[in-house]
Amino acid sequence: MSPFVFLAALFLSVPVAIVLVVTAVWYIWESGNTVLYDSFMQKMFAGLENYGLLAIPLFMLTGELMNEGGMTKRLVNMARVFVGGFRGGLAYINLLANMFMAAIIGSATAQIAVMSRAMVPAMADEGYDKGFSAATTAAGGLLAPVIPPSMMFVIFGVLAQVPIGEMFIAGIIPGLLLALTFAFVITIVGWRQQFPKGVWMTPKDAARAVLEALPALLIPLAIIGGILFGIATPTESAAIASLIAFVVGWLVYGELKPGQLGKMFKRTAVNASMIIFMISAASVFGWVIIYEEIPQKLAGLLTAITSDPFLFFLIVNAALLLVGMVIDGIAAIILITPILLPIATGNYDISPYQFGVVICLNLVLGLLTPPVGIGLYIASSMSETSPGAILKALWPFLLGVGLVLILLSYFASLSTTLI
Repeated sequence: MSPFVFLAALFLSVPVAIVLVVTAVWYIWESGNTVLYDSFMQKMFAGLENYGLLAIPLFMLTGELMNEGGMTKRLVNMARVFVGGFRGGLAYINLLANMFMAAIIGSATAQIAVMSRAMVPAMADEGYDKGFSAATTAAGGLLAPVIPPSMMFVIFGVLAQVPIGEMFIAGIIPGLLLALTFAFVITIVGWRQQFPKGVWMTPKDAARAVLEALPALLIPLAIIGGILFGIATPTESAAIASLIAFVVGWLVYGELKPGQLGKMFKRTAVNASMIIFMISAASVFGWVIIYEEIPQKLAGLLTAITSDPFLFFLIVNAALLLVGMVIDGIAAIILITPILLPIATGNYDISPYQFGVVICLNLVLGLLTPPVGIGLYIASSMSETSPGAILKALWPFLLGVGLVLILLSYFASLSTTLI
């Protein structure tokens, strides 16, 4: 009966955190082992007793401070220095700026919202198709779950009990590979549609743009450098990054006022609390998974089909593409990890880092695919472009993501070499 309650609640669009709690409560009542109610709240609280989870609100706060502090437009202007003179230069600027933003914000939805406001009107003014402009921006948001820091990597690291810092490092090569794939897509489309030729900045303007962006670059350097060189944990790096974002936005750029902090703290707390509550609910939902022996049953089914890790990955990718279409990526990662990770590591000897990178990228595709497609509708709303026009221009990028997923599934070294 518990699986029926779980599925029924999901289809009724009940918030995922509530679905997890209700399913666990129903299972305890149905099993008759009501003594578990006594430790129910303790189990929920225990799911949050992880230092790494503090990185989630801190990275969110960093993004808020960055948006208000004027760093986004300066990073976009610096990207113009390096790729602005190519044919279709503004599309490359969009992509490169998204890479910078991915190394700071760590949230695909936040990144799509910020970059849609910044880039789509500028591209439209220079003669680019508005649907393609919004599609490029939305696709660039897919870099956020794989280029560190990544909120999904933080959640996966907590659920999988692997070091979050190493999970971040595992995403560096896949993130660069995905960015190169998107650049190739822009090049091909640019040749076909004869994008406007860009103009290189004068040496004086280029030097000014780079110098103005240098303080903003301290943020990704603090995050990634601190983790890579073992100077700070991901949580400490997030705290340092938020402090740098505040100081730079307030004292260097002068666009951030201390009086704005209250509203930013409130927005951060509200947004982070929804994710934290889902993780807490997932810890009690784990009871249902364990007592029902779902991983063991599913492992038996999958191993009867194939013993090849790559074929296992193809099956999982196909299933998760469907899951991502109807369930939010963060909610899906919380649901899927406890079930599939033991099978991947125990039955197929797959590295948890490789598995985490693949499923995080896979599930975030749901942001751009109907019927849920939150990222698609954010890009549509922010750019005043119809979802259909964006989807029409988006499919080459989605094909590129599919190719990258296959490569990451086949070559474990792409995720594990730097660890």
